Amino acid sequence: MVKVYTTETCPYCTQVKQFLDENDVEYEEVDVSESEEGREEMVEKSYQMGVPVVDIDGDVIYRFDKEKIKKALDL
Repeated sequence: MVKVYTTETCPYCTQVKQFLDENDVEYEEVDVSESEEGREEMVEKSYQMGVPVVDIDGDVIYRFDKEKIKKALDL
């Protein structure tokens, strides 16, 4: 399962989502600017307040790191 923690105004979040869409990866998006529960979950997983945070089956990746995301997804 892939979960992406985002905000509407984050350009790197848009890049992550575009990359996942281009590679036909299904994901759940959590807008942490609107979900306090999502924000708390993101911080608990990543120890980060910034977005994007990508959780790929428990492998947590901070920011849009294409190579780490590709590796975690076996792309």
